[in-house]
Amino acid sequence: MSAAHSAEQLEALRRLDSCTLANAIETFHVRLRNEGFASGAIRCLFPRLPATIGHAVTLKIRGASPPVTGAATYVESTDWWDYVLSVPAPRIIVVEDASSEPGRGALLGEVHVSILRALGCVGAVTNGAVRDVAAVERLGFPLFAAALSVSHSYVHIVETGGPVEIAGLKVKSGDLLHGDLHGVQSIPDELVANLPAVAAQIVTREQSLIALARAPNFSAERLRAAVTRRPTA
Repeated sequence: MSAAHSAEQLEALRRLDSCTLANAIETFHVRLRNEGFASGAIRCLFPRLPATIGHAVTLKIRGASPPVTGAATYVESTDWWDYVLSVPAPRIIVVEDASSEPGRGALLGEVHVSILRALGCVGAVTNGAVRDVAAVERLGFPLFAAALSVSHSYVHIVETGGPVEIAGLKVKSGDLLHGDLHGVQSIPDELVANLPAVAAQIVTREQSLIALARAPNFSAERLRAAVTRRPTA
């Protein structure tokens, strides 16, 4: 479970664009550069919405095929709401579709998103499908998904609170996640307090290099000297 962070700390991180945030995390060398983020298989469906940040609420679902016995339904199930509320707010739902055909059916649509918003959730991430996207966009609820589906098929929740993996991003319950139009990444707890200042330094350095590259009197030698003196992130 993620350590407690102040609302001010979370807002400072939320205001960062994901690329700058990733650059800042890389400077601490706490993980490999090909870890900690979902691949391009997961798309931000509403790129015009602001970035979102929250603690992971992890679920696993199945349901591409009919159950062997009985009916598979999730509409009446509410026990998992207790788990949602046990994770610190703000919350991001992270749904691993472990079906034989991920994305065949969607757990998340207008109804469940409305419920999740009421439970303090500020976004959702899945390697499967979502639906009702026009209605969800009007709610201002960020969705990061691999696919769309017209139906929920036989989708049902099979696990809550366990580790999940979404397009290469390994997530544990309570992990701090950030998402915007570029995608979703996790934020190491121990870096939360330091990342905004580091990100600001990176932005200043990058803007200096961009200004040199766009200057009317551009000089490759001057730019090369600046890059050598102050390596970019």
